[in-house]
Amino acid sequence: MSAETQRWVIVARILRPRGNKGEVAAELLTDFPERLTRLTEVFLGASGPSKTVEPRLTPLKSCWLSQNHRGQAVFHFEGCNSISEAEKYRGFDVLLPIEKRVSLPAGQYFVDDLVGCLVFENFAEPPVVSSSPCLLGKAPSFLGVVKDVRFTGEGVAGTPLLAVDASAGELLIPLAEDICARIDTRARRIDVVLPEGLRDLNQN
Repeated sequence: MSAETQRWVIVARILRPRGNKGEVAAELLTDFPERLTRLTEVFLGASGPSKTVEPRLTPLKSCWLSQNHRGQAVFHFEGCNSISEAEKYRGFDVLLPIEKRVSLPAGQYFVDDLVGCLVFENFAEPPVVSSSPCLLGKAPSFLGVVKDVRFTGEGVAGTPLLAVDASAGELLIPLAEDICARIDTRARRIDVVLPEGLRDLNQN
């Protein structure tokens, strides 16, 4: 399995050794941390300049979610039984092959799949009966590329926003069904129908 062809999902990043039995504390980078406690093996990959090194399969003795540090988990890898051995894992990413990623319900998407998508604006359908060729529907217009997905604050309900890098600057588009008419992450394309006044809101 080549690092050049295999796509990975980062589920955690190792912070430091924990205790004196070889365990390590890790920052959780997944919305589904409970599944990590059921794994028997993961891949470990270096971050930063060494990220091109192929991740290696590492048997997992145990994993549990930290009760004292929210957003962290504790990993104990097979063959790691001391602080000095655990120190070698500091800064490593805990990875899973993308095909083992959790399947989301219809209408839900991973941020990584949305970022980089091309966004096209579709225009409202013309009247069924029209005597003027000028009223014919326009072809979709390219708006820009999704560079980020913005979420409301913790405990605050709200629709996520697609941050689109458009020619006129950043354009924030609600990730709502009535606006994002078609999302095709495989084709890396999102078709939107912008409500009247949305561009003006972005300029305020």
